[in-house]
Amino acid sequence: MKKSQIIFLLFGIVLIVVLYSLPMVVVDNQNEGVVDEEADLVDSFSFDNQHSSSLTPEAQSLIEKLKGEMEIAEDTEKFAIFADSTAAIYAERGKLDSAAYFYGLAADNAPTVEKIEKAGNAYYEAFTFAMDEAKTTAMAGKTRMYLNKVLETNPERLDLKTKVAMTYVSTSNPMQGITMLRDILEQDPTNESALYNMGILSMQSGQYKRAAERFEELVKHHPGNVQGQFYLGVSYFESDQKNKARKQLESMKELTDDEQILAAVSNYLERM
Repeated sequence: MKKSQIIFLLFGIVLIVVLYSLPMVVVDNQNEGVVDEEADLVDSFSFDNQHSSSLTPEAQSLIEKLKGEMEIAEDTEKFAIFADSTAAIYAERGKLDSAAYFYGLAADNAPTVEKIEKAGNAYYEAFTFAMDEAKTTAMAGKTRMYLNKVLETNPERLDLKTKVAMTYVSTSNPMQGITMLRDILEQDPTNESALYNMGILSMQSGQYKRAAERFEELVKHHPGNVQGQFYLGVSYFESDQKNKARKQLESMKELTDDEQILAAVSNYLERM
C-alpha cells in the first residue's frame, strides 16, 4: 500500500479524515485545457532547488553532476538517462515532487510507455503527499497528463484509471472521480484499489455502513490488505456495530505487527 496510508497512523486515529481530505481547488472539468493549466503550475515550483539543501553533500554533488550531464547531453536519449538517474536519487530520499519532476523530464525526452507510466506514478505519489493547494492541483494535473497517455494505448489498466479517478476527488467536481471508480467496479467488481478508495470516500462522507460494505467486499477478495482490514473495524465501530468491530479489531493482532496500527487498534478497543 502507499506510504501515505501508513503515515497517517503516526498521527493517531483522528487523522483518518485528514489524510484523504486533500485541499479543495476550483477546477472546471468540463473545459478543455484544464489539465494542461494544472500541469503548467509545476513550472512555478523549483522542487530540486528546494530539496537540494536537505540532501547530503554526496547526494547534492551527484545531482549537480547529473544535471551538468543533462545540459551537455548530445541527444534526448542520453538526456533522459541522466534525468531518470537524478529522479532516482530524489526518490530514494523521499523527495517525491522533485523525483516526479525529473521522471517527467525523462518521459518528455524519451516518451516510451514505461517512462510515461513511471512519471505518472511518481506524480501520483507526490499528489498523495501534497498539502499545499497549488501543489496538489499541479501534481494532480501532471498525474492525469501522463497516466492518460498510457491509458490511450492500454485502456484495460484499471489500476491507472483508479489513480486518475482519485485525482478528481480533490477538485470541485469530486463526482467525476467517484463515477470513474464506480465504472471500474462495474468492469471488475473485485478491484482492490477501487474498493479500497470507495470505502475511504464513504468514511469521509460519514457513510460508515456503506464503508463497511465496501471493506467487507475488499477483505473478502483481498484478505492481505491490512489497511482494508483495519478500516473495516473502524467502519463497524463508527456505524455502532460494536460486536463486529471488536472481533475485527482483535483479529488485527494476528494480521500485523506494525506498532502504529496496533496502537490505533488498542485505542478503538479501549473506547468500547
